Formats: sequence, structure tokens, C-alpha cells
Amino acid sequence: MTQQINLPITGMHCENCATTITRHLKKMAGILAADVSIATEQAAVTFDAAALSEESIVSKIRELGFDVVDADTEAAARAAELQRQKLQFSVGLIFTLPLFLISMGRDMNLIGEWASAPWVNWLMFSLALPVQFYVGWDYYVGSVKALRNRSANMDVLVAMGSSVAFLYSVAVTVSLVGLGSRASALPLGTHVYFETAAVIITLIKLGKLLEARAKGKTSAALKKLMRLSPKTACLLKDGEEQHIPVTQVAVGDLLLVRPGESMPVDGIVREGTSAVDESLFTGESLPVDKAAGDTVASATINQSGMLTIEAARVGSETALARLVQLVQATQRSKAPIQRTADAVASVFVPVVLCIAVVTFLVWWFLIGSGFTPAMLRLVAVLVIACPCALGLATPTAIMVSTGIGAQRGILFRNSASLERAGALSRIVLDKTGTLTQGQLNLTDIIVSDNLAGVLSKGAPDNETALLQLAAAAERGSEHPIGKAIVRAAAERGIDTVAPTEFTAIAGHGITAQFRENAVGVIIGNHTLMQQHGIATSELAKHAERLQTDAKTVLWVAIDGHAKGLLAVADTVKPEAKAAVGELGQLGCTVTMMTGDNRGTAAAIAKAVGIDDVMAELTPEDKAAAVKELQAESKGLVAMVGDGINDAPALAQADVGMALGTGTDIAMETADVTLMHGVLSTMPEAIRLSRATMRTIKQNLFWAFFYNVLLIPIAAGVLYPFSSLPSMLRELHPMLAAFAMAFSSVSVVLNSLRNSVTSAALGENEKR
Repeated sequence: MTQQINLPITGMHCENCATTITRHLKKMAGILAADVSIATEQAAVTFDAAALSEESIVSKIRELGFDVVDADTEAAARAAELQRQKLQFSVGLIFTLPLFLISMGRDMNLIGEWASAPWVNWLMFSLALPVQFYVGWDYYVGSVKALRNRSANMDVLVAMGSSVAFLYSVAVTVSLVGLGSRASALPLGTHVYFETAAVIITLIKLGKLLEARAKGKTSAALKKLMRLSPKTACLLKDGEEQHIPVTQVAVGDLLLVRPGESMPVDGIVREGTSAVDESLFTGESLPVDKAAGDTVASATINQSGMLTIEAARVGSETALARLVQLVQATQRSKAPIQRTADAVASVFVPVVLCIAVVTFLVWWFLIGSGFTPAMLRLVAVLVIACPCALGLATPTAIMVSTGIGAQRGILFRNSASLERAGALSRIVLDKTGTLTQGQLNLTDIIVSDNLAGVLSKGAPDNETALLQLAAAAERGSEHPIGKAIVRAAAERGIDTVAPTEFTAIAGHGITAQFRENAVGVIIGNHTLMQQHGIATSELAKHAERLQTDAKTVLWVAIDGHAKGLLAVADTVKPEAKAAVGELGQLGCTVTMMTGDNRGTAAAIAKAVGIDDVMAELTPEDKAAAVKELQAESKGLVAMVGDGINDAPALAQADVGMALGTGTDIAMETADVTLMHGVLSTMPEAIRLSRATMRTIKQNLFWAFFYNVLLIPIAAGVLYPFSSLPSMLRELHPMLAAFAMAFSSVSVVLNSLRNSVTSAALGENEKR
């Protein structure tokens, strides 16, 4: 039996940690898939429950030197870890600041002769010791984990760089004991670099603390979604109410939901009527009326009446849980562009270690600068090269963007779909339910004679009288056209009376009789009129015009005479034309694809501004047509739909987009779900993708820029150029530590900056 689990992991410091866990998990027998994300600090593992247990997976992760926390205590564990990081940084700052001031003051002769006394070295040693082995202890632990797992990460670089400076300074301090004036003859020299080691660790700890805070912000939208679900439910059992944790609700349980409360699970209304706020899933501000037999979704809000619901989906199967899982999966997944960064990072650390050793050997033996300058060069190379920024470049941007998307009703199945959405060149739109409302609505009323008083008592005009008569006749109809007429009358506040006789004629229409007024009514197509010998010439031109506009025409005959026409159609969504125009501005060619007839398709396409139309297609035809467009298009092809019949085409497209108001099958097949069912979020999804890719590329540029530029400078390639400032010619390890920390922080801040949000709104598209 296949099972999937999400495990919150602590103790990871960089992308290499996540890669190490992933690699070892995939080697376990029974593991079908494993993905560990440093951004979310979670492992998503799919495994064969018959061959492997969850406990074995947890044990393996702990064996690698990391820990797995319980989902219920994850928030507390993360908060405790953040507090620990804050404490370590505070300790580092308290001891590093005086150490730095004493060292710099002595080097610049600012604090008097006493600073050169041997005991000052021991004072600096005392200040550096807690920084090195308390504040910096995580890097030693991380280094041991990495080396034990046959890999090298940023912890190895930090631990090696700071340890070299610290241990060298200890050796100098010890060797100076009792030497007095002979100290200058020591091969190690007399200068110590305790402040260098301490500043390196403290600066990097500051960077890690800022990263931890930033990652907390990126998941704020997800946490907000998770908090929408109530923690308890009111269970009805044997006529009594019991308040139980929502985790204990089982399928089939009867639950009581009072006004103002949220639905604890997905369910079916068994008793009561109410209005329910479903804006979380539909985007509609107006509440939806619910009665017995209607479905309700978890986290939607009961506004007025008391409801008794039967639990249909609980736990991870509820609508809210699936939404949260989708966002989490997207944040864990790696975009194709991330694979390039991972490939570089996997060889980066070993290469840097080689560069550091070569630098040390060249400066000590070939150039003959002495051990101390060569050692400082080695430390600077190790510190400046920490690949933190490289590992953060992609996941932080993706986390921010998926959070923005979730808040705006755009859900990406994975980060690959987030990346591909920005490369779309052709958008294929389904007609029914996507460009149109997906239900028939009354559009036209045409009257050929005076109908006042035929059925109503004082109808204000002939159109109202005709609609009142037709709606009364259709009251017993189950056909969508009949329902559209009845609904139109109700929306206009028109009262109707039930007919005394009603007959439905399959494929043609209905007949009805009102004995009180002795009125016989026939409503249907032209064939039905001909069958009853009713003349239609007077209204024929109007009917032809309405049919040209892709509307379904109903003839209304009263007592054997054609009195008027009613036209119904699946009306275009108000935002459809503007959305199609926006897609054109984004450089996308728009095609409409439908199973409807060519006349109707052409009319809808004209109304929304689409020139390329494919009509009368089966679901298989749609998938084949998308495949042909993929072969023809220079860029990627997206399919946007909402129905089961769109699922094959959604799966075939490079990016499938499903409307959240559509079927579950469509949403499960699609790469992107537009939760609110509003077409304006479609170009917004493309803009968000493009903004995200710009941010990722900027992040990768800065990550590579720091390393490519500063590693050679740290190695001393600019040293021969005496005209350059000394800061460029000799990159001190402390400056290297500051630059490395700043690179990581700048990448995170770039992902969090407000321009990502503004780009999603289309403001950056003008630049």
C-alpha cells in the first residue's frame, strides 16, 4: 500500500543538507519518492507501507544527524529554534564587539601601550572562546554530519575558515608566553586573529537569523489558510451535543454548525437552511443558500441558520486540507531552473576547498609572503565562498510567489508549472463555463401582440406579461431552458401561478393549460409550432436574427397563435473580453476550443475578441488539437477549462489551467487552479510566473556574482595592482564574512521585496 507523509525536519542549515537527506532516503528499499526542501524544512516521502514503516524513515533521518518533530509541535519547535538562534547571536555580539574594538584599537594605536601586553591576548582568547564553540557550535556539528555523509556544505567552509584563524591565534598566544623581547623571532609572528574568527561566526549567525525570519514570512499565507479550519466540532450523538477535536470526526458523523461558525469538515446538509460564505473557494462575496442535500466545504462560514451536516470528507481529504497540501507541495518542489543551481552547488564546495589550498600554497611557497598572510588568504577564500545564497536563490522566490498566488486564488501544482506559465505563447480557452457563465440565461423577449391581462392581473407591459405566462407554464419543467425562464421571472420579482395541466414534449418543448383564464400555452422550437399548425411568419425575421447571434429561440403560442419569442443563451462572463485582451498584451495568441456548434462558437468568439476558433470537438479531439498546437507554437501551450471533458486537453497541454468553480477531475488534472473561477486571474498567473523568474534570475546572478568576483579577490589576484585600494587588493576574512552574509540576506530580501507583488498585479509589465 502506497503512503505519503510530510515530515518537519530540524537541524538543516543549507541546500546541501536537504540534498543529503534526499539522497539517502531514496536509497532505502520501499521509498518510491522523496523530496526535502530547505525552504519549508520538510520532507515529502512516498513509500510502500508494506515494505517500510514511517518509524524507519524517521530513524534514518535522525541517523544522518537531523531530527524530525511532530506536526502538532512543529510550530513550538520552530519558535524554540528561532529563540536559540537569537540567543546565540546575542552572545556572539556581546563577546565579539569588545573583542573587535580591542583588536582594532591595538592595531591602530588608539588605546595605549597596555594593549600590547601579553595578557591582552589571553583576554581576547577568553572573549573569542564562547563565540567559537558556543555560537559557532552548529557549524562544527553540521560539518561532522556533512563529512560523515561524504559531502561538503557551507558548515565545512565556515568551520574550517574560523578554526584556522582561531587555532593559529591560540598557537601564537601560547608561544609568546615567557619570550618577552625574543617574540619577534617566532616563525608564526606575534599578531593574533581572534577577532577575525569571532566576527566571521557572528556575521554569519546574523545572516542565518535573518534567513529564518524571512522564511517565516514567506509561509505566512499558508499558515493563514491553515488557521481557517476550526479546531473543534459539535458532534450530535444519541440526541446529545459533544464538543470533540475536529481530528476525531469520522465520515458519517452528524455535526451541528451554528451561525457564525466555520464548517469543520466537508459535508452534506441534512437539516436546516442557511446562507454560507464560500468566498475562500469561489471568490464570491455573496453568500450561497444551503438546504438539505446541498454540500458544504470545510472552513466556509455559516452565516444565518443552524445546520446539521453529515461529514463526507475529513482530515487530509477536506477541501481546505487539499488546498494547503497543494501549496505545500508547490513550495517543496524544485523548478527546472533550480536543478542547474543544485548541479553547480554539488561541486562548488569541493572546488572552493581546492582553490583555498592552492591559494595558501602559492602565497606561502611560491610568492614567499609567509605563513600568516597565506593563512589569511585561505580563510578569506573559505568564508567568501559559502554557497548559502546559491541555495536560497530559487526556493525563497518560489515560496513568496506561491504565497502571493494562494492569497489571490492562483494555485500552482508544483514549481515547474510556476516556471512554465511565464513561457506561454498560446492560450487555448474552453467556451462553456470558462468564457461563458456555464448556464443558460434569458437574453431577449420579443412580443408581437398586446398581452395585457392574458394571465396576469395588471402586468405593467407586454414583455413582463409574456415572461410571466412562460414562467408559469415552465414551473413544472426540469429542462435547463425552462429553469432559465423561471429563474429570470424570479429575478425580476414576477409572481407566477401553477398551470392546471402540463406536458413535456421531448426535444421540442412543453404545453400547458390554465383553466382559471382558459388559456392554452405552447412553448418550444419552430418544429413544435409547425406540428400544431401555428403560423410563424410574423416573427420569423426576429427568430433568424437571434439564431445568428447563437441564441436558442423559444416560440410562445397562446390559444393557437404565435405571440412572442424568448431567447436564451449561455452568456459571456463580464471579465472575459478584458482577460482575452490582457493575454494579447502579454504576447499570447488566444484560441477558443469547444464541442458546441460552429455558429454558437463564432458568436461567442466574436463577443470576446478571439479570431482563432475550433468547434464541434470531442474531448479526444481537444487533446489532439492541443498536441498539434504544441508542434506549431514556438513557445508553450496552455489549456484553460473547467469540465470533465477538458481533462484530456488539460493533461496534454504544457500548462493546464482549471477554474476552481469547475469539476474536481479538471482541477486534479491541471497544473494551475484559478480558485475563484475568474478569468482575470489567468493573465495574473502569467505575470506572477514571469515576475518570479525575473526574481530567481536576479537572485542567481547576485549569488554567482559574489562568488565569481570575490573568490579571486580573496585569493589575491589583484595584489600586484598597487594603484588599487587596499580593500580590493587584500580582502580581509572579516570583510569576506560580511560579504558572504550580505549575499544571503540580499537574496532573501530580493525575494520578499514589494516589486514581486506589484509585478503580479501587472505594474512591472510596463517597464
